[in-house]
Amino acid sequence: MSLRRKATGTDQVVGFGLVTVSLIIFAYYTAWVILLPFIDSQHVIHKYFLPRAYAIIIPLAAGLLLLLFVGKS
Repeated sequence: MSLRRKATGTDQVVGFGLVTVSLIIFAYYTAWVILLPFIDSQHVIHKYFLPRAYAIIIPLAAGLLLLLFVGKS
């Protein structure tokens, strides 16, 4: 007897949404950290990104929160 269940339509939509959001965040962060330093600082594209200090602060804060919540369980 198998305990596997088939994914419902809602499960698939939520999964697709999570993958889409993850890809958007990955593309934004990659452009922010890898490509933006090579573009002139006066270029208009810089107004769509946070200051570069946040490129380190945000992942550190997220990692710290993850460790705190995983450690509690």
